[in-house]
Amino acid sequence: MYVEFENRDEKLIAYIVGELDHHSAEEVRNKIDDRLDRENISKLIMDFSGVTFMDSSGIGVVIGRYKKLSLKKGTICITNVRDSVKRIFELSGMFKIIKLYDSTEEAAQII
Repeated sequence: MYVEFENRDEKLIAYIVGELDHHSAEEVRNKIDDRLDRENISKLIMDFSGVTFMDSSGIGVVIGRYKKLSLKKGTICITNVRDSVKRIFELSGMFKIIKLYDSTEEAAQII
């Protein structure tokens, strides 16, 4: 599991690659929070195109970033989700509070 970052127009794009589960969730959480805090960014796009598996710990990572950014009047969205991972998001009801976009480019234009 690793995370690559891109800063685009005061938005942080986190490209997550690998399995987002209880083994990797804390590391992903820490890396994203560190970049958000260090660069004082309030808009986060999480690109899931490289995520091959996700469990409830992954849901926790996303919800935690949502809460963190909400306190800063910020925004979070998710892009490029594979069908198997999308099913986890749908079952959790997360798409009721966090927007899903087909591409990172689309999300970057909207948020």
